[in-house]
Amino acid sequence: MALWDRFKESASQMQTQLVAKKNDLKSGAFRDASMAMCALVAAADGSVDPSERQRVAQLISTNEVLQNFPADDLRRRFESNLDKLTADFAFGKVSILQEIAKAKKKPAEARAVIQIGIVIGGADGDFDKDERAVVREACYALDLPPHEFDL
Repeated sequence: MALWDRFKESASQMQTQLVAKKNDLKSGAFRDASMAMCALVAAADGSVDPSERQRVAQLISTNEVLQNFPADDLRRRFESNLDKLTADFAFGKVSILQEIAKAKKKPAEARAVIQIGIVIGGADGDFDKDERAVVREACYALDLPPHEFDL
């Protein structure tokens, strides 16, 4: 099986796992960490073009797991995180990783945040090295072993 086919299958399985846990993923920490993760993946290469911003915002609004939260609230949090990253990527990334780390108190939420990062990263058909690297960093912020997610 080609690497990309394995990745697509893995991302699909992660989405299925997330949906199965949907009722357990309702905390503010999960919401905030998820939006921080989405912004981090969107800006993984150090910049965010408008089409990428729109694509990720669309994915957030249609993701079944994130429908526990008001779409307008999610979008506002996502945009706020992106603004931090576009103003100063290095400084913004530190702030974003701190936001993501707040989810580590609940292991199921921490894993779900990583899974959302992988699903968002692979949604365009290419989970590139920059996206993989920031998701790996988020694993460390959440005290999760990256190899658990094939990172």
